[in-house]
Amino acid sequence: MIRDDTGCDLNRVAATPAALDLLAEIVADHGPVLFHQSGGCCDGSSPMCYAQGDFRIGDHDVLLGHIGGAPFYISGVQLAAWGNVDLLIDVVPGRGGMFSLDNGRERRFLTRSGACAR
Repeated sequence: MIRDDTGCDLNRVAATPAALDLLAEIVADHGPVLFHQSGGCCDGSSPMCYAQGDFRIGDHDVLLGHIGGAPFYISGVQLAAWGNVDLLIDVVPGRGGMFSLDNGRERRFLTRSGACAR
């Protein structure tokens, strides 16, 4: 978890109502999930949604916070490259990442932030 100067935990990720609705639909189908912010060339702004236990969190992944009760991680390298950024998870029409649970729902999660607009 990221902490401020006083040592308090910060939640650096938030979700729109549409994202929370899609998340609830996915959890109803698959049970508890987690997110990992993709750093791939094709899915760079797509947070990937996995059933808990289906994605291995690495030693260098950082927990940014939780949305809808689901933990949200990003790689430490990607976080360092993006800098001090807060993320807003939204939903747009389209297909999710190949292995993400939003794939095939004709809606996908999208990360909005100043870092993703560069």
